[in-house]
Amino acid sequence: MNKENASSGQKHKLIQYANGPSLEEINGSIEVPKNLNFWKTLFAYSGPGALVAVGYMDPGNWSTSITGGQNYQYMLMSVILISSLIAMLLQYMAAKLGIVSQMDLAQAIRARTSKSLGIVLWILTEFAIMATDIAEVIGAAIALYLLFGIPLVVAVFITVFDVLVLLLLTKIGFRKIEAIVVCLILVILFVFVYQVALSNPDWGGVIKGLVPTAATFSTSKSVAGMTPLSGSLGIIGATVMPHNLYLHSAISQTRKIDHKDENDVARTVKFAAWDSNIQLTFAFVVNALLLIMGVAVFKSGAVKDPSFFGLYEALSNTSMLSNGILIGVAKSGLLSALFAIALLASGQNSTITGTLTGQVIMEGFVHMRMPLWLRRLVTRLISVIPVLICVMLTSGKSAIDEHTALNNLMNNSQVFLAFALPFSMLPLLMMTDSKVEMGNRFKNSLVVKVLGWLSVIGLTVLNMIGLPDAILGFFGANPTAGEQTLSTIIAYVLVAAILALLIWTVYDLRRGNQRYAAQQAALAKDGE
Repeated sequence: MNKENASSGQKHKLIQYANGPSLEEINGSIEVPKNLNFWKTLFAYSGPGALVAVGYMDPGNWSTSITGGQNYQYMLMSVILISSLIAMLLQYMAAKLGIVSQMDLAQAIRARTSKSLGIVLWILTEFAIMATDIAEVIGAAIALYLLFGIPLVVAVFITVFDVLVLLLLTKIGFRKIEAIVVCLILVILFVFVYQVALSNPDWGGVIKGLVPTAATFSTSKSVAGMTPLSGSLGIIGATVMPHNLYLHSAISQTRKIDHKDENDVARTVKFAAWDSNIQLTFAFVVNALLLIMGVAVFKSGAVKDPSFFGLYEALSNTSMLSNGILIGVAKSGLLSALFAIALLASGQNSTITGTLTGQVIMEGFVHMRMPLWLRRLVTRLISVIPVLICVMLTSGKSAIDEHTALNNLMNNSQVFLAFALPFSMLPLLMMTDSKVEMGNRFKNSLVVKVLGWLSVIGLTVLNMIGLPDAILGFFGANPTAGEQTLSTIIAYVLVAAILALLIWTVYDLRRGNQRYAAQQAALAKDGE
């Protein structure tokens, strides 16, 4: 009787100890019938890739892609393609880690590192999730303002109540959540396909832009304060996000697998990769359409305000649009309304995935669990604070000042993503490269290993190169010489801190891997 009472008391605690399977409520909850044909099997495994793809087309991507198109035509298409291919590689490794090791990335890092490093990496990842949440708050609040005329302060508070949507979703089952996310992705895709189709872009230029050249990463040709390199870094920074790796390693475990059967595990890895690559192809198309919008929907250089407000206004301003068909549709208000609807759909999609990721990293790093609605409420309230401060500080100023401030806040929040990204990519690569962790059959092949290291090193270096400009962005549009010097010093200090923390992470992971190898050898010896 006492045990039952103790168990009941544990169940009713808001914050509980958690050291079980990743996202235990849904782990292995979806049966996959055997002996189906390829397409029916793919459909059964499809869904987790859609939740991951959401992070690659969230509101943070919109401004960078459209502005890149406005400033450099189709030149940066190759950057979107490269970012998408790297994303496919990283997400494949994340799904494989979860399926084979039965641990998500947070659990795997925590199991192979010291408690102190685990806490440091948890705090760092929490900041990255909050930075992503700021973009979602801004996107959703602006969409509500544009669609319904709700004052921004009120709209910001309304975004807090999306926790009620989450409460509803937790009751309907994970498979239905996957379906809702896919539907919202299709809404976003439809909006941009429709707008780009009306603009009749130069498809030859689009295809030519998919091939990178030396000019793609040049620092010499500056347009509206953006160089090709800074535009490329903006697209890369907004595309590859650390929280997606944690999320995918967890939700890839929702399908029921017989882990004693290597062929069943291999089949799950195979179809998880298919699902992820198909959905990330959709994300690539959306991001490519955003850049094409910047080139073909608007007249060259017409969009002076790259914020969501400016883009909404540009889609209803006939003097900014490129052809008569667009102008005719814009007069009805349809183009701008569809843009706001897509923005709202993007924000709601990110609500679902952001909350699940938050739960994954909290359980994995510090073994704490709280109800999803509470987790969402806490992170959303924290993320709302800087947005509210920004709105209130600019409330007495012009509309342009308010719009610029919100856009800068969203862009500046992405600094944390650049800071946190290496600490998810590097452990992921080291663990999936390891025979001890993955076994001979599932460790990375030589090709995946080489491409993985090139991607991790390349993205880390590019993020570090872009850090001084990202820090400088905090000082506004016209920084003084002193502020420029200060931003450079801060950037170098952060780079040194990142390198020191990376060395600590690699050292701890290697030691943890060696410890695990020794344990496995001892168990094998005892079994003889």
